[in-house]
Amino acid sequence: MNLSLSSRLRSTVVIAVAVLSISAPVFANPNAGAYLAARQAGIEGDYKAASEYFQNALIADPQNQQLLEQALTAFMGTGQVESAAEMGKSLIDAGGNSQVANMAIMAQAVKSGQWDAIFGQLEAGHEVGPLLDGLVQAWAFVGKGENTQALESFDEVIDTPGLAPFGQHHKAMALTVMGDLEAADAIYSLPPEDGFSPTRGSVLAHLQILCRLNEYDRADVMLSRIFASDTGPEISTMRDAIANEEVPPLDSMVTTPEEGVAFAFESLSDVLKGEANASYLLLYAQAARYIAPHGAQAHLATARLLNTLNQYDAAAQTFAQVATSSDAFQSAEMGRADALRRAGRLDQAIEVLSQLTRSAPEQPMTYASMGDIYRQKGDYQNANSAYDAALRGFGEAAPVRWWLLYSRGITYEQMNKWDEAEADFRAALELNPNNPSVLNYLGYSLVDRGMKYDEALGMIETAAEARPNNGAIIDSLAWVYFKLGRFEEAVTPMERAAELEPNDSLISDHLGDIYWMVGRETEAKFQWRRALSFEPDETTAERIRRKLEIGLVAVNAQDGVETPSIEVANDAN
Repeated sequence: MNLSLSSRLRSTVVIAVAVLSISAPVFANPNAGAYLAARQAGIEGDYKAASEYFQNALIADPQNQQLLEQALTAFMGTGQVESAAEMGKSLIDAGGNSQVANMAIMAQAVKSGQWDAIFGQLEAGHEVGPLLDGLVQAWAFVGKGENTQALESFDEVIDTPGLAPFGQHHKAMALTVMGDLEAADAIYSLPPEDGFSPTRGSVLAHLQILCRLNEYDRADVMLSRIFASDTGPEISTMRDAIANEEVPPLDSMVTTPEEGVAFAFESLSDVLKGEANASYLLLYAQAARYIAPHGAQAHLATARLLNTLNQYDAAAQTFAQVATSSDAFQSAEMGRADALRRAGRLDQAIEVLSQLTRSAPEQPMTYASMGDIYRQKGDYQNANSAYDAALRGFGEAAPVRWWLLYSRGITYEQMNKWDEAEADFRAALELNPNNPSVLNYLGYSLVDRGMKYDEALGMIETAAEARPNNGAIIDSLAWVYFKLGRFEEAVTPMERAAELEPNDSLISDHLGDIYWMVGRETEAKFQWRRALSFEPDETTAERIRRKLEIGLVAVNAQDGVETPSIEVANDAN
């Protein structure tokens, strides 16, 4: 977003964020517990909980304007826009002023086609923000069939410094709704120096317009130039339609003025990223869903924001509302699986992806995501098979290939198939040289197997230099020093790793081992006890308990493990 747009929208954001941090209202018959719980839930973006608490708080003080504003914000955040709008009207009738109330009332008027109410609201000064107000007014003229005034209103947005790209895109969409495809094509064909900035959405809209104009050659050239490496379902559908000289189905296209306004709300939830927190952006996305409930993009935007707010169950439910016939269905199902994964419901996430592989077996990213979830679950055999399928689906030049090789290498390593694992790690490094994650995993694995210490040390030092604040990588660096018998050198990086990852059982265990080998036995036992407090697996815990009883060297002797010595470096290369 350019600076002029940023400066024009910043005041909008400041006002809105303040809604979530208003000082506590004074209650006539206080239910302070409900209010405080609601306020905290609102700050955290858990609007569902906040709306329930605010309902209880409002019983105690139904005329409190600050409380009413926070309550309607919570209702808006859960998508209960009708309720939020009615609260907003009560607030305004009582002399209050609220940007979120204006947003809810505006969305309600658009949803019901009350275009004159939009003009009345704006004339009364009940505004949301400069960009949205201008676009909604222009679309309201489209809704009334007053096309000349509509185009003049879009031009006013275009002439506003910093808002030209948005005004041009919406004007082109409005011209498409009006049936003037040539004029829409002319706007989308403007060069960047004329102020038009193409987006994925505008390019897709332009491609469909070209197909409707029978300009398939132009559409093919544009598609090949912009989406050459995109194999997603939306682009695949577009590519097939152009090849067959058909108009592609694209449910993200704006076909009504209501959808135009919904698109404006949904776009702002993306444009304002970095200017406002996700809990506020969610209000725009929910307004878009309310106005155009069949619009896939608004569902996706809302669900992704819910994920950002750690509302994973709500995110999964929202992703699930995208219709199976939508060209965004696969993206929605991938998002739903990710939300379920984040919620810890791994089996359900795998089932979602399994169904997706049956309905769209040609999409390799589904297999890649399934591999990641199986790996998180510890099912390395199924993860390995999923990564195999993903690698078969992606071409040799696919940018994601190095990651898939690295991930499959991890599954091989976990299944004790070291030769295959090492081959995958080195193949990943050929595609992405000096990648810190691959260097660290390969280097640590070599050290753990007592192999190629010098090469492993070089790999891990390179990784640590690239990511000096990564606890796992600094742990690996210290551990290779330990394995080489360079115990004093291992102390500082391992202490640093423990600072970076203070709750990591393995790092605390490693630090204890290093302390033991430099004679700091009391500190070693403290670290081993600390490692136990983080509940490692039982095999590790049993070994730590024995170290607390008889020390590291004695435990190694019991287990047939050679304790590193100064000479190890010369013996292991």
